[in-house]
Amino acid sequence: MIIENTGLNGVKSELYHLDESAEKVGFVRWQWEYYRATYDLKLEDRVNGNDYFLRINTRAVEGKLESAHAVLVIEAVYIGRATFPHGMEYESPIPQAIMNTATQRIEQLKQLLA
Repeated sequence: MIIENTGLNGVKSELYHLDESAEKVGFVRWQWEYYRATYDLKLEDRVNGNDYFLRINTRAVEGKLESAHAVLVIEAVYIGRATFPHGMEYESPIPQAIMNTATQRIEQLKQLLA
């Protein structure tokens, strides 16, 4: 599910600053290539035993991800449920407690990038 109105879409940041800020909030830059990077935050639902991932897609608008000074822009923020063994499912409803945590982390990241 794409999370609308996060205030993060379109935000630009140098790679080193985005990496540092995202890490402080609990995100990890998992997938990346020369011009794109995805930051993931794992959220565990202890009630139903499911794992969810809050994911932020970025794209380099200046330079390549080989450089700490590359400038990235946040393109989308979305959340999905992890499926076995390596998939993500974006259509099922997200528990309110998970959405509350996701919203808090989005706000924290937004403050660090401001």
